[in-house]
Amino acid sequence: MSDEELRGFLDEQRILVVATEGQQGRPHLTALWYVMRDGDPWIFTYARSQKVRNLERVARATLLLESGESYAEMRGAMLYADATIHHDDATVAEVGERLFMRYDGLAPIGADGFDETTRAGLRTSFSKRVAIHFRPTRVVTWDHAKLGGAY
Repeated sequence: MSDEELRGFLDEQRILVVATEGQQGRPHLTALWYVMRDGDPWIFTYARSQKVRNLERVARATLLLESGESYAEMRGAMLYADATIHHDDATVAEVGERLFMRYDGLAPIGADGFDETTRAGLRTSFSKRVAIHFRPTRVVTWDHAKLGGAY
C-alpha cells in the first residue's frame, strides 16, 4: 500500500490486534478499539491490564490490522511500534472521548466535543485508564487485490 492507502486503511478499520511481550517471553495478543491521533494509533485501556504491564516492562509492540473475506480481497498492515503510556488526565480523557465518539456512536455536541454533563460522566470512568501512543518504527502492508488474480 502507498502511504495514502495506508492512512485510509488505518482510518477505516475498527479492530487493532496488539501484540506485547508477555512476562515469560511469549506474545500476548489483544484485539482492541483504537483511534488515530496525529497519524498514529492510540488505545485506551485499564492501567492494570496485562498489556500495560507488558509495555511497562518492554515498551514495544507489533500491531496488526486486516480485512477481506477471500484471498483475493486480503489487505493488511503490520506496524512495529514503540509505545508510550500516558497517565495524565487530559490525554486519557481526549483519547477516551475520541474512542467513545468513534465506536459508541456518541455524537459530539458543540464544536469542542461533548456537552459538560456527558464529558463529566465519561471522565469519571476514565480514572482507572491510560492512553497508549504507538509510534510505528517499521510498517509492512499487503493488498492482494493488486495481484490481479495471479498468486
